[in-house]
Amino acid sequence: MEAQTSSERPLTLSPRAVEQVKSVIKTQDFEGFILSVKVIPAGCSGLGYDLNLIPEAKPSDVIWEQEGIRIATDGLSLEHLNGTEVDYVSSIQGSGFKFSNPNAKQSCGCGTSFTT
Repeated sequence: MEAQTSSERPLTLSPRAVEQVKSVIKTQDFEGFILSVKVIPAGCSGLGYDLNLIPEAKPSDVIWEQEGIRIATDGLSLEHLNGTEVDYVSSIQGSGFKFSNPNAKQSCGCGTSFTT
Protein backbone atom coordinates (compact mmCIF):
# COMPACT_ATOMS: atom_id res chain seq x y z
CA MET A 1 0.00 0.00 0.00
CA GLU A 2 1.41 3.38 -1.03
CA ALA A 3 1.06 6.68 0.84
CA GLN A 4 -1.83 8.85 -0.38
CA THR A 5 -0.87 12.08 -2.16
CA SER A 6 -3.22 14.98 -1.56
CA SER A 7 -3.77 18.15 -3.59
CA GLU A 8 -5.08 19.85 -0.43
CA ARG A 9 -2.78 21.24 2.24
CA PRO A 10 -4.12 20.42 5.71
CA LEU A 11 -1.12 22.27 7.15
CA THR A 12 0.91 25.10 5.61
CA LEU A 13 4.38 26.44 6.27
CA SER A 14 5.08 30.17 6.48
CA PRO A 15 7.84 31.55 4.22
CA ARG A 16 10.24 31.55 7.22
CA ALA A 17 9.37 27.92 8.02
CA VAL A 18 9.92 26.92 4.37
CA GLU A 19 13.31 28.65 4.43
CA GLN A 20 14.31 26.90 7.69
CA VAL A 21 13.22 23.43 6.54
CA LYS A 22 15.08 23.85 3.24
CA SER A 23 18.17 25.04 5.13
CA VAL A 24 18.13 21.99 7.43
CA ILE A 25 17.62 19.65 4.47
CA LYS A 26 20.59 21.19 2.67
CA THR A 27 23.01 21.51 5.61
CA GLN A 28 22.21 18.08 7.07
CA ASP A 29 22.30 16.34 3.65
CA PHE A 30 18.64 15.21 3.84
CA GLU A 31 17.87 15.69 0.13
CA GLY A 32 14.79 13.67 -0.83
CA PHE A 33 13.56 13.38 2.78
CA ILE A 34 9.97 14.16 3.79
CA LEU A 35 8.91 16.51 6.58
CA SER A 36 6.80 14.40 8.94
CA VAL A 37 4.39 16.44 11.09
CA LYS A 38 2.41 14.52 13.68
CA VAL A 39 0.35 15.12 16.79
CA ILE A 40 1.52 12.96 19.68
CA PRO A 41 0.63 12.53 23.36
CA ALA A 42 2.70 15.12 25.23
CA GLY A 43 2.85 17.74 27.96
CA CYS A 44 0.38 18.73 30.61
CA SER A 45 -2.46 19.48 28.14
CA GLY A 46 -2.28 16.11 26.44
CA LEU A 47 -1.11 16.67 22.84
CA GLY A 48 2.04 18.02 21.24
CA TYR A 49 3.69 18.32 17.84
CA ASP A 50 6.41 16.08 16.43
CA LEU A 51 8.46 17.24 13.43
CA ASN A 52 11.05 15.02 11.79
CA LEU A 53 12.73 14.60 8.46
CA ILE A 54 12.16 11.01 7.36
CA PRO A 55 13.46 9.08 4.33
CA GLU A 56 10.02 7.78 3.35
CA ALA A 57 6.41 8.04 4.41
CA LYS A 58 4.39 5.19 5.88
CA PRO A 59 1.84 3.58 3.55
CA SER A 60 -1.06 5.04 5.56
CA ASP A 61 0.33 8.62 5.54
CA VAL A 62 -1.17 11.52 3.60
CA ILE A 63 1.46 13.49 1.64
CA TRP A 64 1.31 16.94 0.06
CA GLU A 65 3.88 19.37 -1.24
CA GLN A 66 4.63 23.02 -0.56
CA GLU A 67 7.39 24.89 -2.39
CA GLY A 68 9.32 21.70 -3.10
CA ILE A 69 9.00 20.32 0.44
CA ARG A 70 7.11 17.04 0.74
CA ILE A 71 5.07 16.96 3.96
CA ALA A 72 3.45 13.86 5.49
CA THR A 73 1.13 13.10 8.38
CA ASP A 74 -0.96 10.20 9.58
CA GLY A 75 -4.76 10.04 9.57
CA LEU A 76 -5.16 10.64 13.31
CA SER A 77 -2.92 13.72 13.26
CA LEU A 78 -4.74 15.04 10.20
CA GLU A 79 -7.86 15.76 12.29
CA HIS A 80 -5.86 17.89 14.73
CA LEU A 81 -3.70 19.66 12.11
CA ASN A 82 -6.30 20.76 9.57
CA GLY A 83 -5.93 24.51 8.99
CA THR A 84 -2.69 24.81 10.99
CA GLU A 85 0.10 27.18 9.94
CA VAL A 86 3.67 26.52 11.03
CA ASP A 87 6.03 29.49 11.36
CA TYR A 88 9.69 29.65 12.33
CA VAL A 89 10.45 32.23 15.00
CA SER A 90 13.71 33.44 16.46
CA SER A 91 13.95 35.54 19.61
CA ILE A 92 16.22 36.16 22.56
CA GLN A 93 14.55 33.21 24.34
CA GLY A 94 15.44 30.89 21.47
CA SER A 95 14.24 29.81 18.08
CA GLY A 96 11.94 27.13 16.79
CA PHE A 97 8.77 26.23 14.96
CA LYS A 98 5.54 27.83 16.18
CA PHE A 99 2.17 26.26 15.41
CA SER A 100 -0.98 28.35 14.91
CA ASN A 101 -3.66 25.70 15.17
CA PRO A 102 -7.33 26.72 14.88
CA ASN A 103 -8.30 23.31 16.35
CA ALA A 104 -6.47 23.90 19.65
CA LYS A 105 -9.02 24.86 22.28
CA GLN A 106 -6.50 25.27 25.09
CA SER A 107 -2.71 25.37 25.50
CA CYS A 108 -0.67 24.69 28.58
CA GLY A 109 1.16 27.48 30.39
CA CYS A 110 4.54 26.51 28.98
CA GLY A 111 3.14 26.47 25.42
CA THR A 112 4.37 22.99 24.54
CA SER A 113 1.07 21.12 24.48
CA PHE A 114 -2.59 21.64 23.65
CA THR A 115 -6.07 20.09 23.74
CA THR A 116 -8.69 19.97 21.00
